[in-house]
Amino acid sequence: MTVAMRVEALGVRYGALVALQDVSWHVAPGEILGIIGPNGAGKSSCYDAATHMTLRSGRVWLGDREVTGLPPHALAALGLKRAFQQNAFFTTMTVLDNMVAVLAREGGTGLLQSLAMPWREARRRAALEQEATAMLERFGVPHGMHALRPPNIPYGSQRMLSIALAFGRGAQVLMLDEPAAGLGGADMAHLAALLRRLRAEGVAIVLIEHHMDLVMSVADRLLVLDQGRALASGPPQQIQNDPRVREAYLGQAA
Repeated sequence: MTVAMRVEALGVRYGALVALQDVSWHVAPGEILGIIGPNGAGKSSCYDAATHMTLRSGRVWLGDREVTGLPPHALAALGLKRAFQQNAFFTTMTVLDNMVAVLAREGGTGLLQSLAMPWREARRRAALEQEATAMLERFGVPHGMHALRPPNIPYGSQRMLSIALAFGRGAQVLMLDEPAAGLGGADMAHLAALLRRLRAEGVAIVLIEHHMDLVMSVADRLLVLDQGRALASGPPQQIQNDPRVREAYLGQAA
């Protein structure tokens, strides 16, 4: 099986506290791996460890390349993109300019150049705006919001914007840390539809989430963490019926 990302024996300590111990998983192209568990189970520590955002033990691969020793900023160029629990965007720029800035950076144009744009760059700016408009609409941020600043658009659209900015021009692996936080109803349905579309396009998605309805409906496989350790893994139906999981997590959620 082709593997887009693999981690082996991840461990995280905060002083004497063991937040994560000997956790391994993998995700394939066109697959959604859900990582779930009760509060304090180690989900965020797992996210930080896999994306090199904290000191950790263990090893990480992207495809066939080991990237264990690379700094966090080097991972995006290799196809690993990340979105965090908190919305991340420039609050003083328009929604469209946020997207233009990301696309310009990935295309080798600096942020200041992409915004100031002397006359010789006008054509490039127009092309970037067209690309950014299409990308925002693809991620469920409608055209009518593009001229607004992110704090002035609905919260659900802010979440979609944050994911679009993280994804940029594309990703082989997209890691999302609780993207459904604060969402409900139609916004949750839009997020689920987006995740399924990205999966159909061949993106490998790692979804760290506590909204069970969402993760059970979109994930192909689940990894359950409890007290920093892997408790169980398998298809959603198998996990739902695992008595250890029901005791540790699903029962608490109910």
